[in-house]
Amino acid sequence: MFSTLVDSRVLKSLGLVFGDIGTSPIYTIGIILLVLVPDEGNIFGIISLIFWSLFLIITVQYVWFAMNVGSKGEGGTIVLKEILTGLLKDSPLVPFISLLAIVGVCLFMGDGVITPAISILSAVEGIRLVPGLEDISGTILLLIAASIAICLFAFQRRGTDKISWAFGPVMAIWFLCLSITGLISLVSTPHILFALSPHFAFGFLLDNGLASLIVLSALVLCVTGGEALYADMGHLGREPIVKGWYCVFPALMLSYLGQGAFVLEHGSTGTVLFSMVSSIVGPLYIPFLVMSICATVIASQAMISGMFSIVYQAMTTRIIPKMKIDYTSSSLRSQIYIDSINWILLLAVLIVMAAFQSSEHLGAAYGLAVAGDMSITAFMLLVIFSIKRDAGKVGVMCLLLGINLTFFMACLTKLPHGAYWSFLLALIPFIIIMIFIQGQQKLRSVFKPIPYEEFIDKYHQLYKGVCKISGAALYFTSDIRSVSPYIGQIFFQNNIIYQQNILVSVRVKGYPFGVTSDYQEGLAEGLSAFIIEAGYMEIVDIEGLLRERGIYEKTIFYGIENIISDRMIWNLFGLMKKASPPFVQFYSLPAEKIHGVVTRFVM
Repeated sequence: MFSTLVDSRVLKSLGLVFGDIGTSPIYTIGIILLVLVPDEGNIFGIISLIFWSLFLIITVQYVWFAMNVGSKGEGGTIVLKEILTGLLKDSPLVPFISLLAIVGVCLFMGDGVITPAISILSAVEGIRLVPGLEDISGTILLLIAASIAICLFAFQRRGTDKISWAFGPVMAIWFLCLSITGLISLVSTPHILFALSPHFAFGFLLDNGLASLIVLSALVLCVTGGEALYADMGHLGREPIVKGWYCVFPALMLSYLGQGAFVLEHGSTGTVLFSMVSSIVGPLYIPFLVMSICATVIASQAMISGMFSIVYQAMTTRIIPKMKIDYTSSSLRSQIYIDSINWILLLAVLIVMAAFQSSEHLGAAYGLAVAGDMSITAFMLLVIFSIKRDAGKVGVMCLLLGINLTFFMACLTKLPHGAYWSFLLALIPFIIIMIFIQGQQKLRSVFKPIPYEEFIDKYHQLYKGVCKISGAALYFTSDIRSVSPYIGQIFFQNNIIYQQNILVSVRVKGYPFGVTSDYQEGLAEGLSAFIIEAGYMEIVDIEGLLRERGIYEKTIFYGIENIISDRMIWNLFGLMKKASPPFVQFYSLPAEKIHGVVTRFVM
């Protein structure tokens, strides 16, 4: 285990991938025991359920199955959608799969609000076990948690590259602490190890029947963060995450077993992990508390970075409007910052903290989005293995889909207690995405591009007959074979033409990484094309690619759509287009060279 941890990539994975699932022991057992009598039968049942949930959902579904179907080492809901649509081709299932992927993305975004809130709050509540601070008010704890969240989000603009090197070692120490304290605790009650047998899990479910759904709705918290193992695979690769999980899984189980042993010996005591550690380490509890707060900040940071990444994927696959992106690292393509998302997310986190006040109350809202997202992943994997005719994996995925759906149905029991927040938080991006997709389709139906042959004929006549401006001009168009109408407006209505005119097309492809460019000269006298093809997760340096081909532009033109409509939905779409930064700004082209040309569309 030690030799695995000294691998720098594995160490980095502990900080970047396992933060969320690694901090689940802080609150999972405590929240479960809010709805359960802590007798021996129940404790053995929930420990068994935790072990087999982690093994089946995280190890089997994600580590063994999902990570072996990633596209070129990539993972996540959007990647699964791209793989499936490629396999299904023109099947009527494609729109349904696309809708499922959108729902999964929205659920992830909803989860991205609740994760920092519950993680930071649960750690801060450990202050109550510090001698002399037992009676500290909930309001003060809430203010401390809110202050930590504000500092965390305020730091995002500077980028995490400068401190990310510390995340792995901090989380390694955290998992070591979980292992040691859990091991010490279970020494006094070693028979808790029998809880690893699956018959205790089955017995618990059979004895409690439908009432066990309430327990499962809290128990799902132990697998939150599992989706990150797959979604973040592109940042680190499969191998370090798999090796990291084989270290993290035992650490988590030692902590859960230790907490179970502690409850059997001392009864339920609120935040079980902090109570257990306090009884074991005594005066060293405060350093452990500081370590737990650091771990939850890292867990929150991982979720924030994940939000930036998934929003970027959604932008590049054109399901949400483009937003301004800042790149915070010259070496890591995943290190990006999206200002508007950062502050919207902070506001949402603070609202959730204020609404629920404590981690116990937040536990009632947490889990529904996670279970929904994992169920969608399980279904997509099942369809992939069915298409590939892998009968063994199909059978296992049917079982796993059933388990995921059971967790999802269990979480539905929490709807009256705050779980509806998951749907509300996911509904906002869902509405934005659906309006944007429908608006884009409507815009394409009224968009009247110029056929290439017609454009070339008119261009020949114009180029020969008018005075030309010295230098080169770039004209952005989605497809050079179907020229954007604003270019015709510049050329044929305003008679503006340069000595060199270059049509630039940026095509986002179905694969995640890779950038190629093709410079096609001599389409006509003074007319060329520059075509860029990029993976949907790529951060494309258009200016750098142009310089590599010896292109030094004088002016850059791009089209601006002005939406006119008497219907509210299209006006909302028009507002999105206006609020979205121009295409050229999205790719950080020099502002002093840019000229936008407005085209009015009546929808």
